[in-house]
Amino acid sequence: MDTVRLEIKDKIATITLNRPEKYNALNREMAFTLREKLEVAENNGEVRCIVLTGSGKAFSSGQDLTEVKDPHGPEMKKILPEQLNPIVRKLRTIEKPVLAVVNGFAAGAAANIALCCDIIIAGESAVFIQAFTKIGLIPDSGGTYILPRLVGLQKAAAMMLMAENISAVDAESLGMIYKSFPDERLFIEAERIARLLANMPTKALYYTRMALNESMNSDFESQLRNEANWQEKAAATEDFVEGVQAFLQKRLPVFQGK
Repeated sequence: MDTVRLEIKDKIATITLNRPEKYNALNREMAFTLREKLEVAENNGEVRCIVLTGSGKAFSSGQDLTEVKDPHGPEMKKILPEQLNPIVRKLRTIEKPVLAVVNGFAAGAAANIALCCDIIIAGESAVFIQAFTKIGLIPDSGGTYILPRLVGLQKAAAMMLMAENISAVDAESLGMIYKSFPDERLFIEAERIARLLANMPTKALYYTRMALNESMNSDFESQLRNEANWQEKAAATEDFVEGVQAFLQKRLPVFQGK
């Protein structure tokens, strides 16, 4: 059984974490495979949107702790730089929009992997857990960087220090995720959003994310220069030409992701 499945259909690449009997816990092989599947989707010219989700009852329970305890497994000092950090770096730089569809619970590193995606939606029964302090660790996988910027320092500190379950509904109200949906509608809404993203100007979506990345550490004047840089790139795309023509002709644009 593939621990990470990739399905490409109608310009959408769906990547599914697939160890349901282990709540999709990420071991070394699975982490490397996830990174590989993201690269395959990124390099496929037909793909215009990537969906990341989990099979069974969970998005993912995070790092596989049985691997951590295994005397023959990877040392702790290797897990972040070799397994987890490459995933979150890829999610913040990949040239296609990524939609995280959180079913069940997302714990530890997996919660922060989800938060590194462009848009996060979740079923109403889903929960997010910064579970690290429960086992004597600190939050990782970009969590200490991105979560305070989503919900503020005080809320992020409380979530991380107390390791409480955050419901999908609360996560939405806090601005941690885009939206929560009734469980039975989650994948219907996921398909709707993915199809919308897959038919938008792909390069402009990528440039938008990169500008947002830069905004997290820029002052106002620096960010104005960053915007000008990315806008110049966007204006050189075929989709910009199509967008302007469609506007002037009073029709819907047909973007090609070029």
